[in-house]
Amino acid sequence: MSSARSTALTALGIVGAVGAGAAVWGIGIERYLFTVRTHELEILPPDAAPIKVLHVSDAHMAPWQHRKQQWIARLAELEPDLIVNTGDNLGHAEGLAGLRRAFDPLRGIPGVFVHGSNDHAAPSPRNPFLYFTGPSKAKHSPEPLDTAALDRYLRNDLGWLDLNDAVGSLSIAGRRVDAFGVNDAHRKWDRLDLLPEPLAELRSQGAPEITIGVTHAPYRRVLDAFTDLNADMLFAGHTHGGQVRLPGYGALVANCDIPLDQARGLSSWTHNGRTLPLNVSAGLGHSIYAPVRFACRPEASLITLLPRAAAGSDEA
Repeated sequence: MSSARSTALTALGIVGAVGAGAAVWGIGIERYLFTVRTHELEILPPDAAPIKVLHVSDAHMAPWQHRKQQWIARLAELEPDLIVNTGDNLGHAEGLAGLRRAFDPLRGIPGVFVHGSNDHAAPSPRNPFLYFTGPSKAKHSPEPLDTAALDRYLRNDLGWLDLNDAVGSLSIAGRRVDAFGVNDAHRKWDRLDLLPEPLAELRSQGAPEITIGVTHAPYRRVLDAFTDLNADMLFAGHTHGGQVRLPGYGALVANCDIPLDQARGLSSWTHNGRTLPLNVSAGLGHSIYAPVRFACRPEASLITLLPRAAAGSDEA
């Protein structure tokens, strides 16, 4: 055997071994390495008490995913003041049973939610390389999910506020938080035109400590509109953080038009001279047809909102 051929075969063997190792890690290990990302933001009025916000997204729950259910249930130990759920809760026709086991310990904590497309239709097999051609398209005949049962659970059992093309206000230990949101922008179900009038009516009743904008898919048109509607902070999911990331580089795809370097985590969004915090959750799960995470652990975010320093303060 020539030395050149031997070198080529050795290189192919190394590449194959690395690929096999990455697959074992991403499929068998990392997708179970749930983590909590923590942040602190000084965006509340100077005299306000802190607010702990737990941001959960993209559970894509199937009934047999007991490790995920148990981990989510333990998030109640963080004692959040507010839950923000940015959708794609279901990943299977029987996913609500698992979701109940996961979310029941959060019952009674004020919360808000919006839908992703997988809160309406079950996932289907998909060629993962198609994501490199642009945002995914809807399946022609998706299996419908029981969205009404999901909403009854989130609204009635957990007491969370439905923000699908809607606005609302919550009281958190006597503090007012206003919120607005849209249905899944990835499927173009968002109705941004329905928000300004009820939001103006809500604001006529007084000023909140903070206003949050909530969307499943962080499309630029939605983030821009939320900024123009004077949100103080934005929350989104959908991207899975890329789901497969290259160490040292980041996400390869986002499945929407957000810049790739903002496909996961806390960043800033600027539009029309306003800049505000944006948290994009990499999510807790994945499609049952794409059970892999690489350099992108499943996550929830705990964001502690703190008061700004008073004007003229001597603090550094």
